[in-house]
Amino acid sequence: MKPRSTLATWLGGLDGSRLARVLERRRDAAAAPEPRSVGELAERLQRPGSVALALPRLARPHLQVAEALAALRAPASRDALAELLEAADDEAARELDAVLEALADHALVWFDGAGKLRMAGALRHAWDAPLGLDAPLEELLTGTTSDELRDMLAALGVKPPGTKSQRLAALAEHHGDPERVLSVLAEAPAATRKLLEDRAGARPARFIMSGSPDPDPEPEPGARWALDRGLLIEDRHRYGPARMPAEVALALRGPGRHAPFQPVPPSVERVSVAPVDVDREASAVASTFAAGAASVLSVCSTTAPARLRSGGIGARELARIGKAAHADDAVVRLVLETAYAAGLMARNGDHVAPTGAYDAWAEQEPSEQFAVLLQAWWNLALTPTRARDEDGKALPALGGAPPCNGCVQARHGLLAAAARLPAGHGARVTADLGPLIAWHRPFADCSLQEDTPFATVIREAELLGVLARGALSALGIHLQTGDPEALGVECRRLLPSATATARLGADLTAVVTGTPSTRLAALLDSVADRETSGTASVWRFSAAGVRRALDAGHTPEGITADLAAVAAGPLPQPLSYLIADTARGHGRVRIAPAACVLHGDEPALLAELAAHRKLAKLGLRRLAPTVLISRSPLDATLAALRAEGYAPVAETDEGTVRIEKTRPRRAAAAVPAPRGSRARGGRTAAPNLAKGSTDFDPIALATRLLAAPATIPDPAPFEGGAPFATDTEEIVAGWAKQLPYTDVRQLAHAIDTGQAITVEYVAASGNLTVRTLSRLELAPPHLEAWCHLREDERVFTLSRVHGVMPT
Repeated sequence: MKPRSTLATWLGGLDGSRLARVLERRRDAAAAPEPRSVGELAERLQRPGSVALALPRLARPHLQVAEALAALRAPASRDALAELLEAADDEAARELDAVLEALADHALVWFDGAGKLRMAGALRHAWDAPLGLDAPLEELLTGTTSDELRDMLAALGVKPPGTKSQRLAALAEHHGDPERVLSVLAEAPAATRKLLEDRAGARPARFIMSGSPDPDPEPEPGARWALDRGLLIEDRHRYGPARMPAEVALALRGPGRHAPFQPVPPSVERVSVAPVDVDREASAVASTFAAGAASVLSVCSTTAPARLRSGGIGARELARIGKAAHADDAVVRLVLETAYAAGLMARNGDHVAPTGAYDAWAEQEPSEQFAVLLQAWWNLALTPTRARDEDGKALPALGGAPPCNGCVQARHGLLAAAARLPAGHGARVTADLGPLIAWHRPFADCSLQEDTPFATVIREAELLGVLARGALSALGIHLQTGDPEALGVECRRLLPSATATARLGADLTAVVTGTPSTRLAALLDSVADRETSGTASVWRFSAAGVRRALDAGHTPEGITADLAAVAAGPLPQPLSYLIADTARGHGRVRIAPAACVLHGDEPALLAELAAHRKLAKLGLRRLAPTVLISRSPLDATLAALRAEGYAPVAETDEGTVRIEKTRPRRAAAAVPAPRGSRARGGRTAAPNLAKGSTDFDPIALATRLLAAPATIPDPAPFEGGAPFATDTEEIVAGWAKQLPYTDVRQLAHAIDTGQAITVEYVAASGNLTVRTLSRLELAPPHLEAWCHLREDERVFTLSRVHGVMPT
């Protein structure tokens, strides 16, 4: 049996509701297969990867308290922490206790049996030098000889004890007393005092070796006096500058210097706003975005955007899409990035084309379409509307930038900041939310190109209706709480259904209020040109649009009938005349391929074509009164005649009219379909523990953990240890000997259920990499899987897997 850690002991002493709070905030530690004891849960909670997931969700005071505790080298007393943070008065003490409670809810800080504050080891190492302090004296003196310790004590005027451990304790006791350190400093030479005072206020120096280090570096002026007394400690091999123990730095800083602690968030000037006004604005903005998204993706469906050689969609293509969809650059970028993340678009050679999922999405109601894109934006690991990098260079859309967790935290911090505003109030100026975002999410990414911090993410939230009138809308509330069902209900409430009718005017326009249905938009796009999009979309009919519909195989009668079916009133007479007049001229000239032949029933018209100066480049020659031959290909001849105002039609080899209907380009899924079922032994996939999933019940899991034995035996398969739960676990443990049992369980579970998993893997080069793997196949001593980093099938050696985390 493994001894219980202090965290496991603390977890085991919690009641069910408190343990459930920990599980709710650290869901990755409860991922399938669920832990079977508080000991296993404690092991998962202290994994560096798990702690790294929790840190970005902490607010500024939580990180400040954690850094101060790391500087004190836990275990430490609460009083010592309060003194360091200058949180002794009643109000500050209450704020400190609230922060410690929140850190305990994340299982990052807890009290041990002696009433001392403990912290997760991975959290302690999150700071290279917490509060600018180096390691404590005893750590820096590791490897120091007993004679060297005797000399230091003698220089300090302290009688050296007999043994090395006693001498080390005596030196630590001396440096741990600020008054004794200051009395020694008072006797130091001026150069030494200046050096030590400067070093006490600076971050500790770190040595980066390049080439061969100097084996005997020249000490700084005044350093030798301090080195002889242990006020500075030199590396055993004299690599790099001498280091100042944390105790010495604290003594030199004095009692008046405290660690920063900002428990109260920055203030924001507020303005009263009625919930109905927030709903109204959110509804209008979300409806406009939904209509714009449908238009942008429709344009991409007709003509797939081309990719740059360097990757992504460049400014020229973005401008083309924006012009055709009547959307500005920010909307185009936002739609493309969210659609790509939602699987509606994918790379297809040198283009980015809609996938088959887009066709199903296009048939949905605007509220359902919007909910898909909104959820994708919430989890998007980049800021989609950021158009320039730190150097001011234009950024392409879908450029394949590395994941940016700080971008996600900026988005989450914005909603957390807006949620803290009092009910019925919003920020008078939304830009003032920037400092509040930085307080709620210190790890949030803020572009250096922004004049106002976080202006880009705030603008995105306003474009989507998440933020309206400076307040969090109902969409933002449900997005933040992670309830997809409630979010869908809110989208249906705020976004009207698609409009299936249009007002056709005598000025040859069609006006659609709200978001047009897919069928209506396709019909109007086929026979007219869209002029505006948004809350109301406008199309304009013209002879060119009608000819386009006729070229696509529609008949004038069919066009008239289709428009009459969607018209809010009778078909305007000018529109009927336009359709009839265009149809009469359509097909008067027929072009046959031969390279190519033009023929028709009107000799005068054929003679006119042969004599047309601007058509001379085609090399037309009259063979008969009703037949011309062209030296140019069929498509070039067809385009040239249409450019001069004629309305020819093309023929097939059989002499029938060629239908010019372009099939939309579709891309394949980004990741190939699984090679087969990954379920083994009839097992089903484990419940999804994503935020908002209704399958995860933290209270039930907490009850099971508290009722289970305190520890689970750690199996030793080749030493007669406890039995494994599955054959896969035994095989994985046999080859991946460096993995703890909880990691073995999670990797085996991923293999058995076909779930994705994230692993720490040592590559052949010796570098430690993090890989997300799916479609796992166990082939001892190897693991075959789809590597999402390389976007390819790869083979991994089990013995090189050094850590496992749920994806």
